[in-house]
Amino acid sequence: MPEGDVVHRAAVRLGRALDGRVLVRSDFRVPRYATADLTGRAVLGTVARGKHLLTRVEGDLTVHTHLRMEGSWQISPAGRALPRGDVVRLVLANDAWQATGVRLGMVDLVATAQEERLVGHLGPDLLGADWDEAEALRRLTLRPETSVGVALLDQRNLAGMGTIYRAETLFLAGVSPWRPVGAVEDLGAIVSLARRLMDTNRDRPDRTTTGDSRPGRGTWVYGRAGRPCLRCGHRISRGEMGAEPQERLIVWCRHCQPGPPAG
Repeated sequence: MPEGDVVHRAAVRLGRALDGRVLVRSDFRVPRYATADLTGRAVLGTVARGKHLLTRVEGDLTVHTHLRMEGSWQISPAGRALPRGDVVRLVLANDAWQATGVRLGMVDLVATAQEERLVGHLGPDLLGADWDEAEALRRLTLRPETSVGVALLDQRNLAGMGTIYRAETLFLAGVSPWRPVGAVEDLGAIVSLARRLMDTNRDRPDRTTTGDSRPGRGTWVYGRAGRPCLRCGHRISRGEMGAEPQERLIVWCRHCQPGPPAG
């Protein structure tokens, strides 16, 4: 699933193409909004909120989208042919540019005043201008018995982190993902590190947490299960975390991140 940095870049690209321009095409290809029409309205702006995108248009309306696992926004010159097959969920276009939402996991149209109904449950956004580390820590520590790997991925605690940044942050901090939140010595340092890693990559498509952009060396543990750890040489472990049916991939080095056993 795209993480906060990817969603941030999507918001920037949508803003460059649509902001301040009047829509000449509005094509919702989801049953609930099949008759919705935003043509004639100017786009006021698009913002990222964790893994969510909010595109605000004139008339107190907001288009809410979520990429989920396979979704993307494709920007092209206006009038460009759409992707074939039943993959397009939404098209927003002006005289110059066309934004095509492909395989979007969520599409909603709500009054701008009601945005919180869709994103109000989210914790502080790691890349948000209003980032609040103290509030994120407060939420994380509400359930001290929860594994830190599970807590970091809970968007109600802090928004925008996914499996990649979770794995890389905990590796660099030397903390086992299975350690309970209450047993983590410096949770604030972990949260600050996660924010720095994501902020460093927010404007670059070639994401790296190692500083090495060569193929296979951009991450410390993610994508390296079964291969030697770049730091100690031990084999990288792979497993799943979270309650069914919400299990998510977790990757870690048992030698560099000692702690409770998996499971």
